[in-house]
Amino acid sequence: MNTRNYNEELKDTKERNYSYNFDFDVMHHYFMKTFIPFINGNDVLELGSFKGAFTKRLEKKFKDITCVEASDEAIKEAKKIIRDDVQVINSLFEQVNLPKKYNNIVMTHVLEHLNDPIYVLKRVNNEWLSNDGKFFLVCPNADAPSRQIAVKMGLISHNTAVTEAERKHGHRITYTLDTLERDVKSAGLKVVHRGGIFFKALANFQWDKLLQTDIVSKEYLEGCYQLGQLYPSLCSSIYLICEKGE
Repeated sequence: MNTRNYNEELKDTKERNYSYNFDFDVMHHYFMKTFIPFINGNDVLELGSFKGAFTKRLEKKFKDITCVEASDEAIKEAKKIIRDDVQVINSLFEQVNLPKKYNNIVMTHVLEHLNDPIYVLKRVNNEWLSNDGKFFLVCPNADAPSRQIAVKMGLISHNTAVTEAERKHGHRITYTLDTLERDVKSAGLKVVHRGGIFFKALANFQWDKLLQTDIVSKEYLEGCYQLGQLYPSLCSSIYLICEKGE
């Protein structure tokens, strides 16, 4: 029986915000930049749409958008900013019944929140992803330099720990590239591309403060993105692009 309160998990706490401007203004841009070369067709299923910020970016590339979101409060906020023709379904991934298969499925910073990630990934592979479709999966990286620094400072016990503040926001696991690929392959999906997004040595709250100044230029941000392509294990986020497996 699922007793989680998804509306409560979205609330900021004293120790940690659920999301940061760094996520919306920087990371979402680079998520899309990473995805665009692999996009297939005009339809997309977004698994976990939160308050619609990333959905707005998907609107620029897709005509047919379906979103599944567990929090009804998040959906209310999303509907204020997304297109009227975006179909938003208030349901758990474990329970939702979707009407078709999709050529593109996106899950960004969501898998780490799931009670049974492999079960949901199996649904992606067996039920929702078209034969020629692409599944775009992004998770926070346990080995990000900012997180490793926090470990050395004694703020976190080890890289893959789930802190109490993260747990309050619904986190159940902190992935590395190898454990993320382990779960994806266990679900039957075929990995066709893997990597990291944005070299990151500062915590999100530090980036939020920095972005309010003129210290960081667009060129510097682009440099962090390109450096992350050389050192994926030292990125803010890790990603896999997958196809339907046998």
